[in-house]
Amino acid sequence: MDHASRFEFGAETYKKMKEMEAERKIKFTLSDEEKAKFDDEISELKRKRTETFNKKQTLDSKKDKSEIAECQAMIKELDAKIKSAEAEKEAKIKEHEAAAKADTAYENEYNSQMNKLKEEYTKEIAASISDDTKKRNELLAKEVYLSVGRFKPRRRNKLIKELIKALEEAMKMGVDLSDDDQKNLVFDDIAFRVAYLDETSDSLHGVCVLNLANIKDEKDWTQIRGRRIATVFQDPMTSLNPIITIGKQISSIIIKHQGCSEVEARKRAIELMKKVGIPNAEARYDDYPFQYSGGMRQRIVIAIALSCQPKILICDEPTTALDVTIQAQILRLIKDLQKEFNYTIVFITHDLGVVANIADRVAVLYAGQIVELGTVEEVFYDPRHPYTWALLSSLPQLAQRNTTLFSITGTPPSLYNEIVGDAFAPRNQYCMKIDTLKEPPMFKVTDTHYAKTWLLDPRAPKIEKPEAIQNIHEKLVNAFNI
Repeated sequence: MDHASRFEFGAETYKKMKEMEAERKIKFTLSDEEKAKFDDEISELKRKRTETFNKKQTLDSKKDKSEIAECQAMIKELDAKIKSAEAEKEAKIKEHEAAAKADTAYENEYNSQMNKLKEEYTKEIAASISDDTKKRNELLAKEVYLSVGRFKPRRRNKLIKELIKALEEAMKMGVDLSDDDQKNLVFDDIAFRVAYLDETSDSLHGVCVLNLANIKDEKDWTQIRGRRIATVFQDPMTSLNPIITIGKQISSIIIKHQGCSEVEARKRAIELMKKVGIPNAEARYDDYPFQYSGGMRQRIVIAIALSCQPKILICDEPTTALDVTIQAQILRLIKDLQKEFNYTIVFITHDLGVVANIADRVAVLYAGQIVELGTVEEVFYDPRHPYTWALLSSLPQLAQRNTTLFSITGTPPSLYNEIVGDAFAPRNQYCMKIDTLKEPPMFKVTDTHYAKTWLLDPRAPKIEKPEAIQNIHEKLVNAFNI
């Protein structure tokens, strides 16, 4: 590290050398504009091929033979065009390369300037580093070892080499390695950074700086799944192993993530079983899943999820497979345990009654996109997206006597094909022309409320909410006993 730190003195000269190398590389290949043009053309052809292939997949091989033949011919034609465009791009690159090699004046000028910069760079990096830089390097070295300490020796040594190489390149480019954000970026490409805290005579202590979108090692995920993030799935019978006892399924998770003895794990598992409302937990510890009712099985799944006290609990339709009475008990249990363990719940459900009773903030999704986001009061009492209007209007609990129950016409779009404009447009009774042409942005209603609909554009006509959801507050209070 100390040796590499000398490169920091010549960072500006090094950047100039890199810029010259990049310019020369461009001269030997396509310009950014030419490359973008070819790439856009090839990308569009590939997109059309994918669309055609996806369409073919949806056709019936017995009824739609002529359409399938058309799709196959179109795919063949697009393959030929893609091949032709790629060949043209390659020919253009070779043409540039030949022209650049023939330009001897440019080559001589390039070599002359590059040699001058190299001489200047050699002088700059001959300087000695300061004591402060040595202390910083010592800290960096400790963070390198902290960041790879969880791996086995062979993998650890490989990552140490990669991190040192990345830090050396950062020093050459003049990256400020005393800045935490800059350091995180350097580490992230190889292993998440463990920031140094303190040390004893035989160990170093640090704290993880996690970027969940950039975790590469599956063992790192095992430190997060279960321990930091846990999930309760829809069907408890498929979540539980039918040939392993209930107690063993809870205690094995506790042993894996908390490293305690089997006796201690059994004790904690029984405590959890009592917390989730399993009667006579000591006696039921050695029972199998088939000996439990549906509601009790779901309580066990919740106990397993909470066994390591995660920070986030993802509940994926946890009450769908249960009857209404048990639903209410499970929801009350989840909320009561949240107060005790202080975790965040991400609740995925189609049941708006459940949403109204349990949520603080709501995200309404359609075709894989969030179309409305806000607090539960904003989304239920002041909805702004037509899909949210339609969802609330179709609640049977809000229907009046002697009226027709509202239903959303049409079907959701096929995600095989590209969606042009607003995904909800074909089913939207308030659809405007722009909905079929351009995807709407996310409009801000309040600081906490957003909706993705062109109806919120200042130029759009003012449309009243459907009659079924006007004065919805009183209807919801009566319907769901909120």
